[in-house]
Amino acid sequence: MRTVRCHVDLPLRPGQIVALPEPAAAHLVRVLRLGPGDALVLFNGDGHDYPAVLLETGKRGASAEVSGQVPVANESPLRITLAQGIARGDKMDWVLQKATELGVAAIVPVLTERTEVKLDGDRAGKRLAHWRGVLAAACEQCGRARLPTLSAPVPLAQWAASAREPLKLVLEPEGGVALADLPATDAVALAVGPEGGLSARDLEALRAAGFRSLRLGPRVLRTETAGLAAVAALQACWGDF
Repeated sequence: MRTVRCHVDLPLRPGQIVALPEPAAAHLVRVLRLGPGDALVLFNGDGHDYPAVLLETGKRGASAEVSGQVPVANESPLRITLAQGIARGDKMDWVLQKATELGVAAIVPVLTERTEVKLDGDRAGKRLAHWRGVLAAACEQCGRARLPTLSAPVPLAQWAASAREPLKLVLEPEGGVALADLPATDAVALAVGPEGGLSARDLEALRAAGFRSLRLGPRVLRTETAGLAAVAALQACWGDF
């Protein structure tokens, strides 16, 4: 029997009756066709699942009663921060969704010399809200009860200078070390370029901040493939794969 999980950005506690936000109520009632008495699981990102029962549905929304609190321990012991060069169209959504499923702890959309997506003013705010929705939906599907941290878009060099992880890597197909040559760690900062890759100036800024070039085999990977492949490989080495 399927378990319906729903993210709500609200405080939750057993015994509480929750007025569900309109987008969540619409999805549960109109898309999933749930009705009064149906079971579901709510979560708000605090590391717990909250079993609940749908109480009422109607044109004005829906409500649910929280019946319990269950700790969820499925976060990776390897803390991966993925700095992804902002990609065009649905590619960025794909990266965010799959990186969440793969267990990254934090995602930083970075602006590089070759970034083609322009984000300013209201557009930046709307895009960030959309990306947060992508992360929440991915957590609903994969069972995570903590959403990855999502930062506002930032210039690559600025982020690189602030990175404090003990192992800092940048994907570079034409050189660098292999994963087998790296020391074990519990935290990694991973930088991935957008379409067209990272420029010489981008790479210079990363190296100045202590980043090492990582090679993933002999083939050149697309931006929407490269970071995800690296995350999976890192999880296999030191995470929970």
